Amino acid sequence: MSERTPRLVVHGAPFLRQGVTTPALMRDVLIALVPVVGAAFWFFGISALLVVAAAAAGALGTEWLFGARRADGRRRGGSLADYSGALTGVILGLTLPPGLPLWMAFLGGVVAIGLGKLVWGGLGHNLFNPALVGRAFLQAAFPIAVTTWAPPGGPATLLPSNFALPLMAAAELPDAMTAATPLNLMKFGGEATALADLLRGNVAGSAGETSAAVIVLAGLWLAARRAFDWRIPVAMAGSVAALSAAIHAAAPASYPTPWFMLCSGGLLFGAVFMATDPVTSPLAPRAVWLFGLGIGALVVLIRLWGGLPEGVMYAVLLMNAATPLLERAAQPRAFGHRRRLA
Repeated sequence: MSERTPRLVVHGAPFLRQGVTTPALMRDVLIALVPVVGAAFWFFGISALLVVAAAAAGALGTEWLFGARRADGRRRGGSLADYSGALTGVILGLTLPPGLPLWMAFLGGVVAIGLGKLVWGGLGHNLFNPALVGRAFLQAAFPIAVTTWAPPGGPATLLPSNFALPLMAAAELPDAMTAATPLNLMKFGGEATALADLLRGNVAGSAGETSAAVIVLAGLWLAARRAFDWRIPVAMAGSVAALSAAIHAAAPASYPTPWFMLCSGGLLFGAVFMATDPVTSPLAPRAVWLFGLGIGALVVLIRLWGGLPEGVMYAVLLMNAATPLLERAAQPRAFGHRRRLA
């Protein structure tokens, strides 16, 4: 007896599905990161590539060892197919100094996946951006190494500090090979960096955050691909520009211009590649605006009056923690029902 096609098929929600899949989304972001990695190599050389590779190796190794298994239940590495582990490692590596010892970058990738993703239950369950969890761990565990910057030296640059042995040698670069970032120069010396240098990327900083022009172009491509919610980077940039413009207008000699605040440090990189993480950012439209505005405001406050010259990492993590509250506050009222006050 042949089976007939049922006249009524019952499925669970959602009933309207888009063609976008998690692997396709992650691939788009990885493709957008290719020019950023290329700019890191152009300015910081082989050292930048080694740091990115070490962070990605730590992330992928941890994902393979402890992540979900394949469909057959016997082989490891099933969760590697969505490319989220690779993306986490690459983003983490680009937020690190090019002279960081490779074992530290590898350890950061392990922590990013282990504590930033897997302990929460895997992809889709984590509260905080995994790459920033790894970066925050390295900042707390190795503060000197993570805040020691090398000047741009060209594609052939290979720094000896990359090969420091684990827990056996100092991680710092020699004084003759260190440089101050634009944010350090502004915060501790009152010296502004030329806008052309910030756009081009010919300044000291993390491997992937120095070239503002390359990051903006990558962000525009991702927006055209609808790979993230464009309102988050727009709200972040608008908040930083408006708040820093008001502060600069009140005391031009003491505080930097909005253009400097926008193009320096990791603001643009964080706005395009970290704050837009669909798992750790809100979905409700009003909550999305509040999320971006909150990150921008926190960045300005930390940069100008905090103890650190940069505040993007902590601003994103703090707003990640506030995401459930923002979602609850911005939840639209169901038709025909009144909003409960308590």
